[in-house]
Amino acid sequence: MSLFSWGMYPKIITKKFALRDRESLKNYLEKTTEFIPYGNGRSYGDSALNENIIYCKNYNNFLDFDEQNGMLTCQAGVLLSEILDSVVKRGWFLKVTPGTKLITLGGAIASDVHGKNHHIEGCFSECVEELTIMLPSGKIQVCKKGDELFYATCGGMGLTGVILSAKISLKRINSKNINQTTIKTKNLKETFEAFEKYQDMPYSVAWIDCLAKDDEIGKCLLMVGDFADDGDLDYRSKKKLSIAFNFPSFTLNNLSVKAFNWLYYAKAKDGVSKQKVDINSFFYPLDAIGNWNRIYGKNGFTQYQFILPKESSFEGLKEILSKISASGKGSFLAVLKLYAKENNNYLSFPMEGYSLALDFKIEEGIFELLNALDEVVVKYGGRIYLTKDVRVNKETFEKGYPHIEKFREFRKNNGMDKKLNSLQSKRVQI
Repeated sequence: MSLFSWGMYPKIITKKFALRDRESLKNYLEKTTEFIPYGNGRSYGDSALNENIIYCKNYNNFLDFDEQNGMLTCQAGVLLSEILDSVVKRGWFLKVTPGTKLITLGGAIASDVHGKNHHIEGCFSECVEELTIMLPSGKIQVCKKGDELFYATCGGMGLTGVILSAKISLKRINSKNINQTTIKTKNLKETFEAFEKYQDMPYSVAWIDCLAKDDEIGKCLLMVGDFADDGDLDYRSKKKLSIAFNFPSFTLNNLSVKAFNWLYYAKAKDGVSKQKVDINSFFYPLDAIGNWNRIYGKNGFTQYQFILPKESSFEGLKEILSKISASGKGSFLAVLKLYAKENNNYLSFPMEGYSLALDFKIEEGIFELLNALDEVVVKYGGRIYLTKDVRVNKETFEKGYPHIEKFREFRKNNGMDKKLNSLQSKRVQI
């Protein structure tokens, strides 16, 4: 079968093993030379692609819910959307959630995802109390914080074993609604000042105009918010529009992106404004559009997400935004976030600083531009997010992840490097 991830690039031919039970999985691991776990296919690049994949989405039972204390145990194939459908009406929410709820619990752990509240709550692994994993040998192991297997698995891109289930702690809420404040800035200096001013807000994220030039570089709409206290817990997933076909590749171009950016920025009131929005609108706006990846055309796209240390974020972002603006290859999805200190996991992405995520369609010259951006990221001490990556080289990757040798050694010592591999892990030689 043909397989690709959310970016629709690259496409490979693969054999799929559907995870149904532990015994058949153990038998599969024993007889298969190389494989990688695959969830709902929402990672952007090639981190979950191999000639053999273990399809985990159907391994998706809820196992236990301590409603009084907000402790939930699920199999790894459960989607975050399925968790929300069950727990929000009971007054609970995910402590950490990325910008899509359409990922599996196992994928959230393997990517150690983060959200709009990393500066407060950290990565997804912070809410993981314990996880159960099948190692390449077929042995099943339960691990918790403090175990090396935990540090290697959370953010380890599926390269330590097949996550079977996890117990996670949830966040108490009293509404499905968010009291949102939108701050409209005119340049990167104002954007940084706004982030610092509102850094105590539980949630913050900015859309940034990556094609702005000169004195307007870095202008943005910063959205900050917190849950309302109105007792409205009548949450349900919304019906969504769906894109039925791949758009022609010329649809997204410099002019159309500029037009979108102008309209999106212009619709917001100047200064500071307030709104009340629901969970779906605040956390998961793109989930309202099914198959939105088709907007980028049949060749697909890549998301380029990097993070820079806080002390060098302003100068680094200014240089990178200038390069993107000059190239004309802008992204209408450009998301800027503030992060707190990094955790102890070997390959987790965040560090204290700012990250920017941008979507680029696959076209002539795009990889050359991203290679040039890599040089700036490395110069300022940053790193690239593996869950979004499809092309970073080994040298750039290694400079961004100081614990890579510990990870490699752990994989080798536990026989993981021979069996668990993806196109990405081979490219950067993890």
